[in-house]
Amino acid sequence: MKAILCSHYCGPDDLVLTDIADPVAGPGEAVIAIKAAALNFFDLLMIQGKYQIKPPFPFSPAAEVAGVIESVGDGVTSLKPGDRVVASCGYNGAREKIALPAASIIKIPDSLDFDRASGIIITYGTALHALEDRASPKPGETLAVLGAAGGTGLAACEIGKQLGLKVIACASSDEKLEFAKQHGAELTLNYAKNDLKDGLKQLTGGKGVDIVFDPVGGPYAEAALRSIAWEGRFLVIGFAAGDIPKMPLNLALLKGCDIRGVFWGAFANLNPQKNRANLERLVQWAAEGKISSHVDRIFPLAQTADALKVLAERQAMGKVILHP
Repeated sequence: MKAILCSHYCGPDDLVLTDIADPVAGPGEAVIAIKAAALNFFDLLMIQGKYQIKPPFPFSPAAEVAGVIESVGDGVTSLKPGDRVVASCGYNGAREKIALPAASIIKIPDSLDFDRASGIIITYGTALHALEDRASPKPGETLAVLGAAGGTGLAACEIGKQLGLKVIACASSDEKLEFAKQHGAELTLNYAKNDLKDGLKQLTGGKGVDIVFDPVGGPYAEAALRSIAWEGRFLVIGFAAGDIPKMPLNLALLKGCDIRGVFWGAFANLNPQKNRANLERLVQWAAEGKISSHVDRIFPLAQTADALKVLAERQAMGKVILHP
């Protein structure tokens, strides 16, 4: 089968399309014939050796896949060949087939296409875990989403609306903000043109925002924390800007606020039943059109490097998908 391989830490152009052996389903496993694989920003970090997870070489990028069950191993009764499914694999999604534990695979209805399904697990799983499990939200509270047009930011806008929050989309261009308004945001703030702290204060009538969802980090994190309301919750999602900010802890003291880490991968491993329930709920929401799982663009497997560059250059609004 065809696969994109990373054999040493490198940039997108150094990835290689090659042939490898087909996977075989072991006990408790199933083989998925992959129809769509979703990319995330951390795929770039992973091939460069800058991510906390460092797979053994050679490996493929892409941590989310959707497709059809091709075969099942001994002991698997929950799946059968022909089932339409989605799964998180961590890495190795940029290939034609993959063997995964059956317990990690979720069926999808016929009404949900593979492209949209493949992009649900990580971005929407992260956003739902962050906003419902970590943020202690109350309907009507304000939610500021940084990087609101990216994959995780867009998911936060849509899920925030589903949870009854007043969503403020924050992004670096008017085009991105208009896109976020089409996906759940009620208010917008362009932080390339306006001061983030002052802008968020103005949009909340001086009160400050109740919840900050920050997948960006860098120089925006502290400004967003300075805009937070009394007893607000600052959600640390990731560092797409590259720099990990050093936050002045006196701000947490002065505002009586919480800085809460959100590590979806660890949560999924430690609470598999809750995570599975979250994902089944997201699949249903996507099938019903309550969340978009918007696909920005699609690339064939041979153009994985070009797909990763779209993420590197912050061009994507929604998900970037590979077709093996």
